[in-house]
Amino acid sequence: MRINKLLSNLGICSRREANRIIEEGRITVNGALCIPGQWVELEDEILIDGEPIKEEKKVYILLNKPAGVTCTAAKDVEDNIIDFIDYQQYIFPVGRLDKESEGLILLTNDGELANSILEADNSHEKEYVVTVDRSFDDKFIEDMSKGVDIGGVITRECKVERINEDTFSIILTQGLNRQIRKMSKACGYSVVKLIRIRILNLFIDNLVIGEWRDITEGELEELRKLL
Repeated sequence: MRINKLLSNLGICSRREANRIIEEGRITVNGALCIPGQWVELEDEILIDGEPIKEEKKVYILLNKPAGVTCTAAKDVEDNIIDFIDYQQYIFPVGRLDKESEGLILLTNDGELANSILEADNSHEKEYVVTVDRSFDDKFIEDMSKGVDIGGVITRECKVERINEDTFSIILTQGLNRQIRKMSKACGYSVVKLIRIRILNLFIDNLVIGEWRDITEGELEELRKLL
């Protein structure tokens, strides 16, 4: 595989960071300077700053993201999630949650697991609780459930249930940019609060806003089975 993908899979750094390190001339492969996009094998002697690479311990973290935090590993972005969580090891967010939204986000250094989760065709479930700007009728629930035109794209059918007069739960199996906000807007409503409470078998439960915890072995085992 390509060198930047290997380093990401091993939990050493992001592909973007790998490219930067390569350009700085800090990586050698079998005694020769590595070039961007180079194809490597696990048997190759790969050194970073003269030290052999080694697989980092895999990290799997669930964060209850507050509103105002941006789901990016780019350190030059203000209020990025990596600075917020301030973890001592390289990790990155799996997928995204709008800056103004809150709730469950998975962070890891396991590139293979992350790619499996992000594969849209796998139809992985994500569940949200959403409050809109005014009360809605049953037609709103019906329209949201059967799919909405959000600008040339019809969203997939999904499960929507009323919680109270202005709040509903919704389970999506796709991850279009700002999808719930666009769906609500197309139906004549504006989202005032959006919380993600579940990703596949991972639940927010009693995790306080701004706090994080490690995934349990049981959760990880079930997650791998689902993937």
